[in-house]
Amino acid sequence: MADEQKTNLRLEIAHVLFIDIVGYSKLSTDEQSETLHELNAIVRRTETAQTAEAAGQLVFLPTGDGMALVFTGSEEDPVECALEIAQALRAKPSLPVRMGIHSGPVHHVADVNQRENIAGAGINVAQRIMDCGDAGHILVSKRVADDLAQSRRWQPYLHDLGDVEVKHGDIVSLVNFYADVVGNPAPPAKIKGAKATASSLGASPQRSRISIPLLIGGFLLFCLAVVAIIFAPAILKEARSRSATSASPALSSAVIPEKSIAVLPFENLSESKENAFFADGVQDEILTALAKVADLKVISRTSVMQYRNAGARNLREIGQQLGVAHVLEGSVQRAANKIRVNAQLIDARDDAHLWAQTYDRDLADVFAIQSEIAQTIAEQLKAHLSPTEKAAIAEAPTKDLVANDLFRRARVLDDQVNDPGSGPGLLQGISLLEEAVRRDPNFYLAYCLICEINLDIYWGGFDHTPGRRDQALAALKQAERINPDAGEVHMQKADYAYHGFRDYEAARTELELARKSLPNSSRLFVLAGAVDRRQARWDDALRNFDRAVELDPRDLNILQETGSTYGALHRIAQATQLFQQAVNLSPKDPFTRVALLASLPYLERADTDPLRAELNKILAEGKDAASHIAVFSVQCALAEHDHAAALRALDLIPAEGTVDSRYDISWPRDWHVGLVAHCFKDNDAAKKAFASARTAAAKNLSNQPDYAAAWAILGAIDAGLGRKDEAIAEGKRACELLPLSKDAWDGAGLVSYLALIYTWLGEKDLALEQLAIAAKAPNGITYGELKLDPTWDALRGDPRFEKLVTSLTSNKSVGSNP
Repeated sequence: MADEQKTNLRLEIAHVLFIDIVGYSKLSTDEQSETLHELNAIVRRTETAQTAEAAGQLVFLPTGDGMALVFTGSEEDPVECALEIAQALRAKPSLPVRMGIHSGPVHHVADVNQRENIAGAGINVAQRIMDCGDAGHILVSKRVADDLAQSRRWQPYLHDLGDVEVKHGDIVSLVNFYADVVGNPAPPAKIKGAKATASSLGASPQRSRISIPLLIGGFLLFCLAVVAIIFAPAILKEARSRSATSASPALSSAVIPEKSIAVLPFENLSESKENAFFADGVQDEILTALAKVADLKVISRTSVMQYRNAGARNLREIGQQLGVAHVLEGSVQRAANKIRVNAQLIDARDDAHLWAQTYDRDLADVFAIQSEIAQTIAEQLKAHLSPTEKAAIAEAPTKDLVANDLFRRARVLDDQVNDPGSGPGLLQGISLLEEAVRRDPNFYLAYCLICEINLDIYWGGFDHTPGRRDQALAALKQAERINPDAGEVHMQKADYAYHGFRDYEAARTELELARKSLPNSSRLFVLAGAVDRRQARWDDALRNFDRAVELDPRDLNILQETGSTYGALHRIAQATQLFQQAVNLSPKDPFTRVALLASLPYLERADTDPLRAELNKILAEGKDAASHIAVFSVQCALAEHDHAAALRALDLIPAEGTVDSRYDISWPRDWHVGLVAHCFKDNDAAKKAFASARTAAAKNLSNQPDYAAAWAILGAIDAGLGRKDEAIAEGKRACELLPLSKDAWDGAGLVSYLALIYTWLGEKDLALEQLAIAAKAPNGITYGELKLDPTWDALRGDPRFEKLVTSLTSNKSVGSNP
């Protein structure tokens, strides 16, 4: 019996999440029962709790007004569970809950009914931590927070509160766990009260108790205060300067990981400027190798390439802008069959040179030099390297320098995929890569890029045919044959599943496999976020896009996509900040200035003034700049009911038409001509333009009969022509091919176009039914569009329409389509 009792009292470390309902005792008995039942259901439905319970790593302890969840697996389990609970509670404002988390010793005991229970200091401390909080707080012990801070994921959530006295005079160190929509950022009332009390006690004039050390300390503080007064202006000036150049508030030095690095472009010292691509290749291979080390944070290529001018670099500012502690820079000089590579590692926080080396080798040794530098940098940063990571660093993508140069040139062309008229450049990229694999048939990265570019052409509507998709598959199979376990191959398989077939689950599976060897790939996180959006996994999407921004903070496309996602979820402040960062990064980019930043007030508040002001600025820059924002000029003129401005805007529409930036649908030029004529009641001109547009739309559809967007275009045009049965069938077909249940991101746009078809054909009830669906969906129809766009004039005056418009006040925003 004694041995059995010893076993039962054996201590183990558990990870405890303590939860209770704030104000529980003030509720009636029935209300207490209902509220507790509701909380129990929320907790039981969390994925973390279900997984841990199934694995036998979770015990639930009821506590009357809440519960304790005792996890025996990972220290992150109670944190993950708290996040899931907090997110579920966002829809339950009438259920105020506070939570406390601690890891500590527990032991198994028998309760009064001789059932197994758990007790111990781990649970007691978790409860006392929770007791310090108010409604919405998630408080974490310093012990847990210190462990969480080792992960980049959790660092932004952790906000130190200091020490506080709890029950029995014990002192606990608390950390407030919160982010934008999780937790309570306000200091707990108990903490504020404790600080106020401490302050008043410190002011007590008991001079006889002041010791010599305190006098010395006071004198030193006085000296520091004098120094602060003298130097404060300079300090503040420097702080403001750094803040102004920072890519994001999240990149403050407080959260910059020690093991973080940006590999800046290497300077080309060769006589031939043609060797610039070669120098970029050396830098990029080092970056790519380091990015495969999970213990490092490595900034992606797009962001670092903006610091090409070595003479103008301010490494401290660059470190702040990119959120890294270290930078690697260097130079490359190539002459005949010889090469010299110089590299130096610098601490960006104080400009200290940590390591430097010059390599004079034969040209054929360039890949070995790259691997040596990457290996050395990882060692200098004290990064843990697994055997797989060491092998990845040592691996050369190809031994053919010409093939490698062709690959680099093709990737530059693919980077321009989001630019108007990029189709020919993408085809040129494929030609370069085909030459590269002829030179080196085992160059699997080149095959991956061939697959990627073919999918860009397919997804973007340049050639949305099975034949184009088959070309992508052929290249993917070659890459998989050569190196089936490579992270790049798994990521390309995810790309193929997603952009080729919208097979989200297959894409998600491949991305998880790719993440193991590509922990710093911003493209991977963008792809994951895009898949999440299609599946309406909005919190996951934000996490993935935020991570992409962290790894590539100066990538214009990533900022646009992340901002669009925040905007679609009604989080306008975050969307505006990201769009402004994009504008700061590329001040002349008309798309970001107009389609995203200046359009927000119109879409959210029906305020066209900022949009009109920005359009006028771009119009003044010349016709070439204005052609990029022609469709927005038309939309703004329609919203302002300005016929003359609409006609002027039509002159800017290019002959090949435009792309709807929100839903990636290509419209013929004559569609816009017909739209303006229709909205201003010029029926003859509208019919003529729509008839011309129909010819182009029908041809486009015949080549890609499974392309939902093509059906939506034809349906809208046929509605303008009064072809009722055809238009309704075509609009329905678009929604059948890509329903909201299959695509929570673009599906709303197709529903909106079906609503337009019904509106123009006089089917008010059906139109309002579709608009109600589109209005509820993120990235759906907005308040500004319904309030001002004459497209919907036929519905005005109907009480149901007016109620719908009112319900959308400051409710929605704009998205885009990666």
